[in-house]
Amino acid sequence: MKFSQMRYERPDAEQLRKQLSDLTTALAKAADYETARDIFLKKDKLSRHLDTMATLAQIRHSIDTRDAFYEAECDYFNMTIPELQEYEQAWTKALLDSPHRARFEEEFGSVMFLNAQIELRSFSPAIIPEMQQENDLTQAYEKLLASAAIPFEGKTYTIAQIAPFKSCEDDATRLAAWKAEGTWYKEHQSELDDLYDRLVKLRTAMGQKLGYDNYVPLGYDRMGRNCYTKSDVEAFRSAVVKYLVPVADSIYRTQAKRLGKTYPMSFADNALTFRSGNAKPIGSAQEILASGKAFYDALSPETSRFFREMLDGELLDVLSTEGKQGGGYCTAIYDYRMPFIFANFNGTRDDVETVTHEAGHAFAAWMNIDRVPVSTVWPPMESCEVHSMSMEFFAWPWAESFFGEDTRKFKYAHLAGALTFIPYGTMVDHFQHLVYENPDWTPRQRHDAWKQLLSVYMPWQKLDGEIPFYSDGEGWQRQHHIYSYPFYYIDYCLAQTVALEFWAMMQDDFENAWLHYMTYTKQGGSKTFTDLLKTAELKSPFDEDCLRAVCDRAAAWLADFDLSGIE
Repeated sequence: MKFSQMRYERPDAEQLRKQLSDLTTALAKAADYETARDIFLKKDKLSRHLDTMATLAQIRHSIDTRDAFYEAECDYFNMTIPELQEYEQAWTKALLDSPHRARFEEEFGSVMFLNAQIELRSFSPAIIPEMQQENDLTQAYEKLLASAAIPFEGKTYTIAQIAPFKSCEDDATRLAAWKAEGTWYKEHQSELDDLYDRLVKLRTAMGQKLGYDNYVPLGYDRMGRNCYTKSDVEAFRSAVVKYLVPVADSIYRTQAKRLGKTYPMSFADNALTFRSGNAKPIGSAQEILASGKAFYDALSPETSRFFREMLDGELLDVLSTEGKQGGGYCTAIYDYRMPFIFANFNGTRDDVETVTHEAGHAFAAWMNIDRVPVSTVWPPMESCEVHSMSMEFFAWPWAESFFGEDTRKFKYAHLAGALTFIPYGTMVDHFQHLVYENPDWTPRQRHDAWKQLLSVYMPWQKLDGEIPFYSDGEGWQRQHHIYSYPFYYIDYCLAQTVALEFWAMMQDDFENAWLHYMTYTKQGGSKTFTDLLKTAELKSPFDEDCLRAVCDRAAAWLADFDLSGIE
């Protein structure tokens, strides 16, 4: 079925409350496992349907944030979903207390009970008002960014549409684009400050209502972190500073020499990898998707069938259009047993990485879409990002079909970008810990904290005030996750480390690397992150030797890579 044919109907909140209540009562009274199992499957079906309707509304709203109908439907779910949490919690308690729990664990695995315990401590009816306000504020933030109209060279651009100019090989044009975008953010500074200030205070209130000193422990629980702690993340951050920041710094020093620039460079100059221009994909959006189809056809029988079904169902919305939400994501439409990819193509290499990154998520969902319960279709986010970031590297043998004569540029920049991204992503995480541990900070104190962290994690960035917004330590406000998905970002860094493990394996034996990837992916969310890695015979990024090893291997590859003839 095509996406446009998927039927949306607003679920009735009162009916949902009754259904959840009745199922909970029935589960508690179930005399035998067969009866309890039947009730469990009915609840799973209900959860899939509710999620499907909310997802359809959210996708269609993000495609056009000006659509009043789907904006109202998203508002409805923003109010309704938190109210249903009380009933979901009662169900979870009944499941945890079920005399048939051992049989459930035997058939469906134990991780759902581990996650259920985390869910219980992350919710109370007392925080429903804050959850509803939080939904409204994050939606307002995304709508504000989607409304951006940035004047540049006589035309007006969205944030996604101006991105290609920010990496233009012409120095004056590139700098002007960064300034134009930064000026738009500066003009909306008070709105951005106010939205985040309110979000921090709301989330802090939630944490305190649940008995915590601040939001941080609740933030970890809401991310479903079931196998590592704040201390583990702090140790990973220390390893990044120790091993990765020096490697990333050397990459930018080499880049400065290649560009004829003085180190450290400005944000605008750091965005240009090669004097002759960054790698650009060849062809239109449709041609890029066609190259993606050829890649997935060749990679494996499973990926071939998956991507053909995505194209046939029109389940990729990739063009950047007016009123469209920024960024990209993958989600699942459970009633129709298919994933969906949302993106904003803009003529940069990000277009290709969307076809690989978001499709990595989608392939994992497609492989596990029928897994029961629905909560185990996806693992936690850091595990999901392994699917996507690793898939980007698996596309390397087909890079020429995407980039043509820019293939060498792409491979160098892709690997270098993977290494230089981790310090940035780790900084995002460190920043959020500081913010939620100091919820009374003023907006200026937050900006100053970001500016200080830049000197630790990204010393290659020149902060000279030349570019509005970015040079003032305010660039974090363009990072959607900080507003909408607190504590998400370290997941990318952990996953990128694992993806670099896969990249290293590919250098030795591509087929063997793919077998390990499939072993990892087929597990869905049936295990914790660290257990998923063990099953696939991969090292944990919390092992300091893991980060050190991938840094050494990748740095050596970059140093030896043939860039002759490329300016």
